[in-house]
Parts: sequence; C-alpha cells; structure tokens
Amino acid sequence: MSWFEALDNIKPYIFKIATPNGTGTGFQISYSPIQQLCGIATAYHVIAHAFEWEEPIKVTLHETNQYLVLKPTPDSRIIIPYPEKDLAFILFDKQGLNLNTNTPNLVPPQSSLKPGVEIGWCGFPSVAPNELCFFAGYTSCWLANDQAYLVDGVAINGVSGGPAFFVNETNQPMICGVISAYISNKATGETLPGLSVVRSVEPYQPMLENLKSLDQAEQIVEEQKTKSEISQPINENAGINEKKQSKKSKKKISKAKS
Repeated sequence: MSWFEALDNIKPYIFKIATPNGTGTGFQISYSPIQQLCGIATAYHVIAHAFEWEEPIKVTLHETNQYLVLKPTPDSRIIIPYPEKDLAFILFDKQGLNLNTNTPNLVPPQSSLKPGVEIGWCGFPSVAPNELCFFAGYTSCWLANDQAYLVDGVAINGVSGGPAFFVNETNQPMICGVISAYISNKATGETLPGLSVVRSVEPYQPMLENLKSLDQAEQIVEEQKTKSEISQPINENAGINEKKQSKKSKKKISKAKS
C-alpha cells in the first residue's frame, strides 16, 4: 500500500480542532453506535486552555466539512485529560455528523514499533491551515516509561493531535499514536533539525471503547480529580504550542515545544 492510499484510509477519521486560543488536529478513536457517542483523540496542549477556562471547542470532520461547536457543559462534551502524557479525549454526541461507524486500527495491545519503521502522520499546519498535510519519517526509538516514540521527522504548529500511522505486514494502515511535540536540536546554540514525539493512545483504547454515555465519562473525570491526576499546573510548554505567541524550546520531552 502506498502512502497516499494509507492516508486516504485514515482521512475519514480526521478532525480539525479550533479553540479561541488556537487550532490543532484530532482523530476519531471510538464510537458507540447505541448512544452515538464519538471519541476524538488529540494532544492535551491543543485544548488545554479551552478545557481549563471552560471555553467552546469547534470540531470539524475533514471529509464532510461538518462541524459542531462543543460548549463546556456535560451534556455537550466531556474531556478526559492526561496532561502528563500530553493526551486528551473529547467525547460528545455525534448529532448530525456523518461519522465512520467503524474505528481505525490501532497498534496491538502491549506492543510497540521497532526503531527504523517508516511511519506517516497528518494534520492542519499553520502554513496551510485549511489543508490536510502529510508527513513521514522513521521511528528512532520507543520510550517505554513515557509511552512515546521519538521520530525522525518534522511536526509543526497545527499538526499537534494528528494521528501517526504505519502500514503493517498485511498491508493495512494502523495508528500508532498522537503527534505531541517537536524537539529541535540546540546543542550547538543554533536551532538544528530534531525529533518529533508521538504519544501512544493504545493504553486508553479499552476504556474509550467501553464508554456508553457522557455521564459515565464524567464519572471517570471526577475519579481522576479525586486521585489528583489532573491537579498539576497546566504545562503549556508541552508539545507543539498552538498559541499565537512563540515560546522557547526546552530539551525535556515534558517541556518541549516549537
């Protein structure tokens, strides 16, 4: 399978995400046909400000250009955040969206790609915000503790939250994670090409597939609050910053940005 064929397979799941503070990318990762509950995966920093400040989030299905403006109320959306992993899942009623009732293929549980595997990713970069753009590179390594890949390839503003995928041995595209950050090389004092960070969503797939309602999702968020999992300060330096003001890069993944 060629890369353009793989991209065509992934396109029906792609969303553009817009907040009052910036834009990013997301993709459908779960769907409950009974409750018509859709789940979108994205990078946490894409929606962090809107989540914390209870602002609306606009999600646009790329294939049909249909959109919903999700208000910050439990009957409109529930956001399950994992800021320490720079991941977030937006759940909402599909309403009139012509969603794919299937879900994309993910990397099998308890597995990861070896170094040297070619992967592609896509999103809506700030240089062409209305165009879905494709990128490609190779996995450099798997960081088990971070559940993330370092990838030899570029990711720029607006692509954050987009799906990273590869073509497996049976010629099927499979999603291996979410574009989270780009770490430039500044060891010599000048900005040189670096590595992208791709966060795995595989550990959260069973939970998302088993969600039957927004009320159930809200309960999960409340449990996270109880465990203080989302009580950490917002790390707005994580990942590729989608804000209008540029930031300085950090070396550590948890503080990386472009």
